[in-house]
Amino acid sequence: MSVTEQTTYGLFINGAWDHSGEKKEVLNKYTQKPIGEVVSGNGEAVSKAVAAAKSAQQEKVSPYERYEVLMKAAAELRSRTEELAVVLAEEVGKPINESRGEVGRAALTLEVSAEEAKRIEGETVAVEAAPGSEDRRAYTKRVPVGVIAAITPFNVPLNLVCHKVGPALAAGNSVVLKPAEATPISALKLAEIFQNAGLPAGRLNVVTGRGSVLGDALLAEKDIHLFTFTGSPNVGRYLKQNAGLRDVALELGNNSATMIHHDTDVAKAAAATAQKSFNNAGQVCISVQRVYVHESIYDTFLQEMKRTTEQLNVGDPKDEATSVGPMIAETEAKRIESWVEEAKEAGAVVQTGGWRDGAVYAPTILTNVHDDMKVCREETFGPVVAVDTYQTADEAIARINDSDYGLQAGVFTNDFALIHQATEEIEVGGVIINDTPGYRVDHMPYGGVKESGTGKEGPKYAIREMTEERLIVMKPQP
Repeated sequence: MSVTEQTTYGLFINGAWDHSGEKKEVLNKYTQKPIGEVVSGNGEAVSKAVAAAKSAQQEKVSPYERYEVLMKAAAELRSRTEELAVVLAEEVGKPINESRGEVGRAALTLEVSAEEAKRIEGETVAVEAAPGSEDRRAYTKRVPVGVIAAITPFNVPLNLVCHKVGPALAAGNSVVLKPAEATPISALKLAEIFQNAGLPAGRLNVVTGRGSVLGDALLAEKDIHLFTFTGSPNVGRYLKQNAGLRDVALELGNNSATMIHHDTDVAKAAAATAQKSFNNAGQVCISVQRVYVHESIYDTFLQEMKRTTEQLNVGDPKDEATSVGPMIAETEAKRIESWVEEAKEAGAVVQTGGWRDGAVYAPTILTNVHDDMKVCREETFGPVVAVDTYQTADEAIARINDSDYGLQAGVFTNDFALIHQATEEIEVGGVIINDTPGYRVDHMPYGGVKESGTGKEGPKYAIREMTEERLIVMKPQP
């Protein structure tokens, strides 16, 4: 079934739907047929949304009221799992089973955000320990930053929206959300869910349209106090350079590495690595991209990884049997095709995959690679993984660190000394032992170093970014 019959979705501003303005079709990424259309917003729409968000801040919403709204929204998300999973399968091209998983994770993210709304706390400050302040007492409290601009990507367009909207609302802020141009419907459905849950008008506003137009319009709005962005390093850098003194939280991707040491269970490590290389057609910030295997187990590992990869079904994401669907656009599949061809010309060998059909690119394993190939040096963001050997742990760790990125890395080993070394020396935001860098649960701190960004996601940690510490000092009246 198709979730839409050329339905037009409006902008969501101040609790109302605005259908005026230029319309843009949203395509089913597998069939390339329209599934609906959305309004393409402009600077005027952004100004209205920011004004509504600022005005909404004047009406206080207690922590428990925020908790109730977030819990109701989470419950409605779960009750509409199949509807929203179809939306994701169509507008992203994500396999239906993965899409169902995303809806479940999104609901959990809102639940955790709800719980954290009741746990925002400060601390006492012993100012009385300073000479002359013996009669004073002090404490800190966390207060909302105000209006937050949230800009989200296409690859996980429901859960990553929840990772920004959930903590922002839990902390007492208002949000102007700009979802990815290619995948706006799931965000608009979420706005409807929050409206049903009783969120006061203006606390969440959604403006859809072109990133270049809306991004500049958001930067021009001085009443925005924080930008939270997930996407490419170039756009993240542009936001940070133009935001002035305002805070910017950035999650900018990775070229995730996994180290497979000789003492691990080779078959299990190979199966896990294959699975996390090709989820969502490899279009995940923490998809496995580089694999370094100890030379003594390389042949066995490669054989097992190929076997698991070749069992993956490629095709229609709404087919229950499909493991890998299309990429977000044919242009992206062509980019991956050109990167693989470039690697082959430089000596890389395609062990499996290496073909394209429209927007679909087959799960592909490359060997005989070197670290300066694009498929190793840059973020592939597609269903391609490069596998190579190493002799010593020092060599593998050095190659993992030889990257502009540093989001997460995986290490398969039972050697405690190596685990200690890896957690001390690998330059990333998260080291995942005996699993791939693709591991994530939604309440953990998630964020990177170097070109992978600044700040942390995970509701508890995002709330720290989305609140300010205020000091209160009390002195008795003379």
